[in-house]
Amino acid sequence: MRLACGAWELDLLPALGGAIGALRRDGADIFRPTPHDARHPLEAACFPLVPYANRIADGRFSFEGEGFVIPRNVADQAHPLHGTGWLQPWTVEQSDERSATLHYRHGADDGWPWAHDAEQRIMLGDEGLHLTLSLTNTGDRAMPFSLGLHPYFTKAGVSRLRFDAERMWLIDDAFLPTEPSPADRLGDWAAGETVERTSLIDNSYEGWSGTATILRDDGDLRLAGTNTSFLHVFTPPGEPYFCVEPVNAMPDAFNRAVPAVLQPDESHAITMTLTAV
Repeated sequence: MRLACGAWELDLLPALGGAIGALRRDGADIFRPTPHDARHPLEAACFPLVPYANRIADGRFSFEGEGFVIPRNVADQAHPLHGTGWLQPWTVEQSDERSATLHYRHGADDGWPWAHDAEQRIMLGDEGLHLTLSLTNTGDRAMPFSLGLHPYFTKAGVSRLRFDAERMWLIDDAFLPTEPSPADRLGDWAAGETVERTSLIDNSYEGWSGTATILRDDGDLRLAGTNTSFLHVFTPPGEPYFCVEPVNAMPDAFNRAVPAVLQPDESHAITMTLTAV
């Protein structure tokens, strides 16, 4: 399924976890394109993180005095990862040449014991991409949650990444946050840093300004998020991509802070925009 507007084209893969398959500007890849034979969202260009973002340590946490155990959902991962929505097909509720609305309904089960609906509204305009991800608690009790979006940007033609943040979180060998550290601990992102790294960055940046700039040879891009107080940066050495993920919580947030909560019938939304500077 393809959307187009002006210089922009976007391919959608609703059956593959509601993922984006590709994003191009003037024919050049902005996101890492998804292989034609892809069978897992981890091969996609971008996917939603709902109803929780990143990892839950050992799948265990307590909420409102009750203990919960969430099973692992990716074979080679030690902790449950990125929620349920990215691993299930989404339904196309509306579409035209430049926009689409995707829907996912979850009944309470072992993978997440709270019923909820999720929606993605994906739109292309002359300036770029606008994506809204929303979550509604359809059950009869309060539900903890976090939300995010996981775009994989191609490194081709990218010289630097630039953003401001208050602090970053160091991680342990299990990729879980351990303690806060100055935001420039792994590089001066405020001045702009290369995304070609010799060591892994898989860290959460707290209190980012809400915007980041991706400096490209063919014209810089501005990534912006709303209701996303964290920016997760993933730069695996030797890979042709990097990730800059607007999220509203750090990894393992349910065990490290008072979680965001949705009451029955309550909704919450985040947005991600990607536009020309």
